[in-house]
Amino acid sequence: MENIQSIKQRFGIIGNDPKLNRALEKAIQVAPTDISVLVTGESGVGKESIPKIIHALSHRKHGKYIAVNCGAIPEGTIDSELFGHEKGAFTGAVGSREGYFEVANGGTIFLDEVGELPLTTQVRLLRVLENGEFMKVGSSKVEKTDVRIVAATNVKMFEAIDKGKFREDLYYRLSTVEISLPPLRERGEDIHLLFRKFSSDFAHKYKMPPIKLTDQAAAYLKQYRWDGNIRQLRNIAEQISVIETNREISLETIQSYLPNRNKQLPSVIESKKAESDFSNEREILYKVLFDMKSDLNDLKKLTLELMKNGTSSNVQENNKSLIQKIYGQPEEKSELEKNQPRAFEKHQTESYAEEMEDEDDDFEPYLIAETIDIDDENLRLDEKEIQLIKKALERNNGKRKAAADELGISERTLYRKIKQYDL
Repeated sequence: MENIQSIKQRFGIIGNDPKLNRALEKAIQVAPTDISVLVTGESGVGKESIPKIIHALSHRKHGKYIAVNCGAIPEGTIDSELFGHEKGAFTGAVGSREGYFEVANGGTIFLDEVGELPLTTQVRLLRVLENGEFMKVGSSKVEKTDVRIVAATNVKMFEAIDKGKFREDLYYRLSTVEISLPPLRERGEDIHLLFRKFSSDFAHKYKMPPIKLTDQAAAYLKQYRWDGNIRQLRNIAEQISVIETNREISLETIQSYLPNRNKQLPSVIESKKAESDFSNEREILYKVLFDMKSDLNDLKKLTLELMKNGTSSNVQENNKSLIQKIYGQPEEKSELEKNQPRAFEKHQTESYAEEMEDEDDDFEPYLIAETIDIDDENLRLDEKEIQLIKKALERNNGKRKAAADELGISERTLYRKIKQYDL
């Protein structure tokens, strides 16, 4: 059995952190078996190295090794990619196709981002893990495969299980042995070592002198959070190697390349906040719905009062607060309405009654307007109506529709009044 140091040299792994060494030890120990392995850790910590080590040290090392990024394959095609399909199984399936589990028979499959698998695919994968059986898409024939499955995820699996996004039985089948890789911020002594290795690689690649960090810059790298882990560190080293002409990198220079995101709160707080925001939105929606229901009940009550009582003044006086709640403060009336409010009220009531008569001949309207006397002018109501209609027709050059709009009545009512008064 190979030792940890030789494995590091063989696979280009840099660092001496105890947690990293423990992860490599577990990989070496499980490699000769066919045990399923789940590799966990944040994005960018180098999880793809573990399945390569396991495959290279196993009896399957001469078989095929296939790495599949489950998060990059669309949900509609992932079953076909993993298990294959028959001709005509779906639109575009012009021929049969072998899936990864069939191609990798006798070898190893690395399922990266396994936490992103759809639930239907998880059921198929569980069957492969339990008895090595699968069926192609569009086929009823059961096929056998002999593969070693190594999976990796950066998802918090128990949270995904609680939310119903990942099957608990599949988790326990995949994680017969779980290997956890530490984030870069917990490998403080390895950070400068990794940066020097990346700097040397890029100097050789771009044919330029390697960059060097001052003591202050190296100390800053060590205490930085590194949310993107090794991938972020490598990108920073490449940027500085290409852009900076001065090959000695100061603290100010390194700070200009690193975003100031040294948050110490764990990311789980953000997910809780998102759930809290959703809960608040739901409560607001419920409140709006209850308010709408209350307003509708109030409107029904007002309508019932209006139909039972024959006059609008009594209804308005008795339900003043209710009317203001539903309709708000009354708007300012126009000059024409101020001059003759009662006449307008009668015309509008007649217009509404006529419209209802059109819909139902048996309808008997409840007229809201009261019988009134005109202030200071001893005129009959019909004479006042004639004057209003004449003025409206004169102002609108005899156009009945415009005159009716100005009077606040329907054109049909105006036409009937013109005939009635022989105007």
